[in-house]
Amino acid sequence: MKKTTYILTAVLGLTALALVFAQGMMGGYGYPQGSGYGYGSGGYGMMGGYGDASPWGGPGYGMGMGMGGYGMGGMMMGGVYLPDARPLAEDEAKARLQSFVDRFAPGAQVRDLMAFSQNYYAQIVDKDGRGLGEVLVDRYTGAVYPEPGPNMMWNRGPAGWGVPARYDLEAAKQLAENFLDGFLPGARIMEEQAFSGYYTFDFGRDGIEGMLSINAYTGEVWVHSWHGPFLGEDE
Repeated sequence: MKKTTYILTAVLGLTALALVFAQGMMGGYGYPQGSGYGYGSGGYGMMGGYGDASPWGGPGYGMGMGMGGYGMGGMMMGGVYLPDARPLAEDEAKARLQSFVDRFAPGAQVRDLMAFSQNYYAQIVDKDGRGLGEVLVDRYTGAVYPEPGPNMMWNRGPAGWGVPARYDLEAAKQLAENFLDGFLPGARIMEEQAFSGYYTFDFGRDGIEGMLSINAYTGEVWVHSWHGPFLGEDE
């Protein structure tokens, strides 16, 4: 019962966070182009941060923590940088991710940290390795936020675990490989992780070149187009 309650709290909180983020993406909290930050008061704070309330199951969202806090960091708006801009060090990205998890989902783990030109990517899993969600760290602002796409739209949380999926991991992998035959000839699936309602796969030819997800119920493919070129991985 204790384990179930922990998983329920973490996933419901992540789902709530994703819904708030999605509302902003649909125009509810629009952000200025090229600003690097952007959500106003209400869901996210003035500088794109979270308030003191937990986004993984807490009672709501307060004003932001400021530029260095957790929140949207300019993704989706393109590459507008200062000439002397330098990316966040990987160790700092790890620390921010761990702080995020420690605060909002004690007991969960950060896994599969990957560096891309636009952001750092990580999976949040429970102690048994079951996927709870996917998180990004903006590589230049350091903002921590839930990954868009499947993580927000397909993650069913605890309710999804009780519903038999149309496609299990192996079937989803086959769908992904069939898609890659046309999308990137010669590419193969290199790593995989199951989440509630979908699966995420790393793919590439000689090495990792990208990431996609497969819906466990419809078989739809969602290519993660927001990362930029792959730079490296820290297991």
